[in-house]
Amino acid sequence: MTKAIMPLARAALVVAAAWIVTVAGEARAGEVDWTALNGAFKDAEFVKDPAVCFGCHGDYQKKYEATPHARLFKAGKALPSGECETCHGPRSKHVANPSRELALTPVQQNAACLQCHQGSGRLYWKSSKHGSGDLGCTSCHKVMERVSDKALLAKEREDQLCYTCHTEVRGQMNKLSRHPVNEGKVSCSGCHNPHGSVTKAMLKGASLNETCFKCHQEKRGPHVWIHPPVLEDCANCHQAHGSNHRKLLTGKDSFLCMSCHTYGGHVNLPRYNRVSSLAGEGCVNCHMAVHGSNSPSGAKLTR
Repeated sequence: MTKAIMPLARAALVVAAAWIVTVAGEARAGEVDWTALNGAFKDAEFVKDPAVCFGCHGDYQKKYEATPHARLFKAGKALPSGECETCHGPRSKHVANPSRELALTPVQQNAACLQCHQGSGRLYWKSSKHGSGDLGCTSCHKVMERVSDKALLAKEREDQLCYTCHTEVRGQMNKLSRHPVNEGKVSCSGCHNPHGSVTKAMLKGASLNETCFKCHQEKRGPHVWIHPPVLEDCANCHQAHGSNHRKLLTGKDSFLCMSCHTYGGHVNLPRYNRVSSLAGEGCVNCHMAVHGSNSPSGAKLTR
């Protein structure tokens, strides 16, 4: 199978698998084994009356009614097991004896969320770094209150939520050259799928390059004259989250080039060669087509 066909084949497999999971999810909807999650649910029954819950938990009612979940239940488009109890389990025993014995851990609560929220976007959740790291859906989402404009995130902005754990990325996003995440023009989920993917960094694309090409199509090629490090991995030269070097480079202009190109041709050391100096564009004063060239005379990526 050629390299050009392989990404298409992988994409077809992902779509097919997502369809199978979605169909299976519809068939099993509402079949959470609450007793298996917490033995205290044994013999408990569904009350199926939110008013009973809000009789004690009235402080949640106004906030909850502003959420998409509340609107779906009122429109009759959610599971029929009872508005509150769809997520919290049968509560007859809790009504009779209010206590914490029916409480679920964040990881156990995932089973309730996955009754409705399973499909292509969450296909790899269990094997993802977040899923295998014992994070619960409620670690990132605030189900009972609308804090964000979308996805019921626990923070007003997506990047603020991600930064609570990924503090090193927050620092990178404040560097001189970076993607405009802080300005709201690019989001973390534009490149990463927080619910899991086939890649190491939970990227949305089949690889880092495929993810970058979603925005930087002009770098994709194919090119007559290729630059092998570019074809291999964008991260060979660029730091996606931010860099103190321009264009998100991992090193200073010509010094980055010379980490590989330390041989032949002309003397490519800054103190001897003006075009490889710190002034201007350095090496790319002449070798400007660093991502590849389609010019017949572009063998040295000069055009």
